[in-house]
Amino acid sequence: MNRWIKNIQSKVAAAVMPPICVLCGEAGVGSSTGFKDLCLACRKSLPWAGSQCARCALPLSATAVEALCGRCQTQPPAFESCLSPFIYAAPLDHLLQRFKFNGRLEQARLLGELMAEWLGSVVETPPDVLIPVPLHAARLRERGFNQAVELARPIARRFGMPLDVCSVRRNLATSPQSDLSRKQRLKNIRGAFEVVQPVNGHVVIIDDVMTTGSTADELARTLLRAGAERVEVWVCARA
Repeated sequence: MNRWIKNIQSKVAAAVMPPICVLCGEAGVGSSTGFKDLCLACRKSLPWAGSQCARCALPLSATAVEALCGRCQTQPPAFESCLSPFIYAAPLDHLLQRFKFNGRLEQARLLGELMAEWLGSVVETPPDVLIPVPLHAARLRERGFNQAVELARPIARRFGMPLDVCSVRRNLATSPQSDLSRKQRLKNIRGAFEVVQPVNGHVVIIDDVMTTGSTADELARTLLRAGAERVEVWVCARA
């Protein structure tokens, strides 16, 4: 009955306020999880991921199948795997930047729903809990929201699992990772996280973009030391 009511509400909302594509302004289209603020052509134009490293989701050549990138062969990260529906490229990068730096939270809902829909088609064993990468308190006050939390909300609803925003704290106000080299990123993020409540079981870290993987690697190590049995990473886009 609840699902039937939600379907009716969704149809009424679409009739009163039809979805508009955030990229081109044309009418949005429906999907298996409801109506999207994206038209069919723009949805197809998104940089959907192809062949990826089986460990860190780094984009690989089209001929690579179930392969590991060079770094994961020699220096595997602490997390077991990474899933990413998109490559960090146009026009997805513009959506993420407008959401993250201009407070366009409606685009967070869209991107989170796209992630949830894609993940629902590839995830065989759902985790026990989702943990978004935390922001330092100063950065959270400045931005007003945590982009990883906003992306995680539709995913948590899709899988019916808890969204844990309390167990991990970011103690260090680190410099923005985007301005640093890989070596600098590793040093910059070391010791940045603290687990303040018990964690266990299968944990998935949620973030917006993975570039070198240093943030996810540090957080995964912190969670494993605190008692997590298995840590994976789900990101919206992989650079």
